[in-house]
Amino acid sequence: MIKHKKILQNTTITLALLLSIACFPQGKKARIIEDFNKNWNFKLGDYPNAIQSDFNVTDWRSLQLPHDWSIEGDFNKDNTTKQAQGFLPAGKGWYRKVFTVPASWKSKVVSVEFDGVFKNSEVFINGHSLGIRPNGYISFGYDVSQYLDFGRQNIIAVKVDNDAQPNSRWYTGSGIYRNVRLIVTEQLHVGEWGTFVTTPEISKEKASVHLEVEVKNAFDTEKEFILVSTIFDKNNDEVAEAQSTGEIAANSSSKKSQDFTLKKPKLWDTENPYLYKIITKIYEKGELADNYETPLGVRYFNFDAEKGFSLNGKPMKILGVCLHHDNGALGAVENIHALKRKLTILKEMGTNAIRMSHNPHSLEMMQLCDEMGFIVQDEAFDVWKKKKVTNDYNKDWDAWHKKDLEDFIKRDRNHPSVMMWSIGNEIREQFDSTGIAITRELAQIVKSLDTTRPVTSALTENVIEKNFIYQSGALDLLGFNYKHEDYKDFPTRFKGQKIIASESVSALETRGHYDFPSDGIKAWPPKHNAPFDGNADWTVSAFDNVKSYWGATHEENWKTIKKQDFMAGTFIWTGFDYIGEPDPYPYPARSSYFGIVDLAGFPKDVYYMYQSEWTTKPVLHIFPHWNWKKDQEVDVWAYYNNADEVELFLNGKSLGKKPKQNDDLHISWRVKFEPGTLKAISRKNGKVVLEKEIHTAGEAYKIDLKADKTTIKNDTYDLVYVTVSIVDKDGNLLPNATDLINFEVLGGGKLVGVDNGYQANLDSFKANSCKLFNGKCIAIIQSNGKREKIQLKASTGNGIPVSVLDLKVD
Repeated sequence: MIKHKKILQNTTITLALLLSIACFPQGKKARIIEDFNKNWNFKLGDYPNAIQSDFNVTDWRSLQLPHDWSIEGDFNKDNTTKQAQGFLPAGKGWYRKVFTVPASWKSKVVSVEFDGVFKNSEVFINGHSLGIRPNGYISFGYDVSQYLDFGRQNIIAVKVDNDAQPNSRWYTGSGIYRNVRLIVTEQLHVGEWGTFVTTPEISKEKASVHLEVEVKNAFDTEKEFILVSTIFDKNNDEVAEAQSTGEIAANSSSKKSQDFTLKKPKLWDTENPYLYKIITKIYEKGELADNYETPLGVRYFNFDAEKGFSLNGKPMKILGVCLHHDNGALGAVENIHALKRKLTILKEMGTNAIRMSHNPHSLEMMQLCDEMGFIVQDEAFDVWKKKKVTNDYNKDWDAWHKKDLEDFIKRDRNHPSVMMWSIGNEIREQFDSTGIAITRELAQIVKSLDTTRPVTSALTENVIEKNFIYQSGALDLLGFNYKHEDYKDFPTRFKGQKIIASESVSALETRGHYDFPSDGIKAWPPKHNAPFDGNADWTVSAFDNVKSYWGATHEENWKTIKKQDFMAGTFIWTGFDYIGEPDPYPYPARSSYFGIVDLAGFPKDVYYMYQSEWTTKPVLHIFPHWNWKKDQEVDVWAYYNNADEVELFLNGKSLGKKPKQNDDLHISWRVKFEPGTLKAISRKNGKVVLEKEIHTAGEAYKIDLKADKTTIKNDTYDLVYVTVSIVDKDGNLLPNATDLINFEVLGGGKLVGVDNGYQANLDSFKANSCKLFNGKCIAIIQSNGKREKIQLKASTGNGIPVSVLDLKVD
C-alpha cells in the first residue's frame, strides 16, 4: 500500500510539473552565453602580480581576443622556435581583464570557457588560481562562481607560458588564440559538453535518435526536474519531442536518456549537409532552469576491407586534405570568416574531408565542417610518452593524456562530420612494445565515450613485425602515411583490415614559379640531409614534379589511390601551406611548400588537377603564364576533364590536339615562346566544352583590387580578403610583378594582415605594405566597430595611379 501511494504521489507531481510547463513561455532562455573576448590588456613577459586588484596596467596593450603574439614578431633565425615554427618568437605573456557581473547572478553558476590557449595556461579570478592547462589545443573551462564579487568589479588574469622551446614540429602561435566566453546557468543545469546524441537506426521512413543528457545539481538539496528535448529541422520547425522526469541528489550529476523517432529523415552528406538541432530544457518547479543546444546530423557510414568507404549506403572515396590550425597572416588567431574562406576554396576543388592535423582544432572549424559537408578525421595527439622535440607533449603525457583525450571526445562527439577518431600521428611507440599497451588504453578511453566511430592512428611502418601499434589489435581502421607504392600489397599483408591513406603526397611547389624542362621528377632532397640542387631564390617549380624523399607527387599518389577499391580514401599533405616546416630549405624559408593552396589562399596549379578529378564540373586549366624570353622553350601543361582532347593554339596557329593517354592526369606541349595569345580548346565528341586564353601582359597600368565580398559586418570580427595585383591596360595580370604595395585603410575597418604566399618572405604579416610575389598579394581587412564605409587605398609610389576600393559596413 505504501509503494502504491508513493507511485501515485510521484505521478501527481509529474502531472503538475507537465501542466506548469505547458503554461510556461517557450521562447524564454535560462542559459546566458556572453562573448568574453573584448577589453583585455596584454603584455609580453612574466608579471605574477597581475593577479592583484591594484596592479597597474597603464603600459599594457588593450586588445580583443583571440590573439597570437608570435605572429606579431619578427622572423629571426636565432629565435628558439627554430625552423619548425617558422623562426617566430615565443616566450611568456599575461592577459588581464576587469569586468563586472550583475548582483542578480549571485544565485547562479558562472563559468569561463577557453577554446584554446597556447600553452601552459594558468587562470586567476580575483587572485585565486582556478587551475592550469598545459595542452595548448584543448578546450577547457572553470566554475568561477565562488570567487566572484557580484555587482562589483572583478579581475581575471591569465598567464601563458610558451617559453620552453622547441615544443612543436609546426607553428603553434602563442597566447589566447581562440575564443573565450562566459556561461551563466541556474544551479540545476546541463553539464559541460553534457549531451551525446546518436542515431542507432536509420531508414528512409524513420530514424531513431538517442540522447544522453548529464544533469548537474549545484544545490545543497535534492531536486526534482523535468527534461524536455525537442528536435527542430533546418527551418526551425519542431519535428520530434521527448520528455522525462527525474530526481537528483544535492551537489551531484545524473545521466538521463531520451529516445525519439524522426519520420522521413533528411540525411547529412557531403553534398547536402542537412542539420537538425536538439534543444534540451530543464524545468524545476515549473520554471525553466536551463536550455542547451546539440547539433544533429542523421547519417550512417561504413568502412569496408574490400570496398572502402560508403556514406548513407553510397560508395565513395574520401577525398581529403590535412590542415594545420594556423590561418596564414592571422597566425594562430581563430576566426570563423578565415576558416570559411579556407574551406570554401577546398570545397570548390572537390575536397570532401579534412584531417585535423595533428591536434584538436577549434569549435568553429567543427561547426563549419558540419555546415559545409566535410568528413572529419579528428586527431588528438602528435606525441605520446616518447618525444619528437625536446619540450613537446611528452612532458605532460602521464599527468594529462587521459583528461585531454576525454575532453576532446566529449567536446566533438556530437558533430556529424566526425567519422574517425585518430589517437596519434606517426607515434614513436609504434616501433617498440610499449605501443601495445598505450594504444589499447587510448582506444578504451575513446570507446568508453563513443562506440559509433572507428579508432584509427596514422602509421608510418607497414611491416607488421615492426609496428607495435598495429600489433595491439585495438585499431578499427588502419591509417598509413606515405609509401604509396606499397598500397597494392595491403589487402594481402593486412588481410581483412579496413585501410585509409591518412597522410600522402608531400609534394613541393611555389605558386607561379616554373622551372624547365618539366618532364622529370625530382626528390628534394633525395634522402635525409643529402645535398640537392635547389633554387637560389628558395622557390620550387609549380609543375607537379618535385617531391620530398618520403613522399610522392600529387599525380603519383592519386593514380594509385583511385585504382585501389579497398582504400577508403586519402588525406593530402596539405590543403594549404602553413607557417613553419619549410622543407626542403633552411632560413630564410619560413613556411611550408606542401600546400595545394599557398599561405595567402591562392591556388597553385595542381589545385586544378584535383578539381578535374574530384568534381564533375567542366575544368580546363592551362599554365604557365605567357611572359617569357623570345624563343625560350616553355612547357605548357593542361588539366582538363569532361572532354576527349585539348587543342592548343599560339597566336591563332594550332600546335596540335592531345588526349590523355592511359592513366595520365595532364597533357603537355613544348612551345617556343613568342608574345601574344596562348589558347586552349577542350572538345567532347568534336564539340567545344571549354576555351581558355592566356595573354602576354604589357606595361603596368593600374593596381587591381578584388574583394571576396562587398559588405562587412560591424561586429569587430568579420573579415574581407582583398586580392591585389598589377594589370596592363587590357586587364592582364603582370605575372612577374614584384612591386611594393602600400596600404591605407579608412573608416570602419583596419588592416590585420598581409601576405603574398612566398615561402621565404621575411616581411611582417602585420606590415602596412606587401610586395607582390609572382604578381599577387593579399590584404586582410577587419571590422573595427565603427559604422562607417571602409575605404582601402593601394599605392606603389612609382607612377602607377592609386587604387581605391570601397566596402559597405552592415
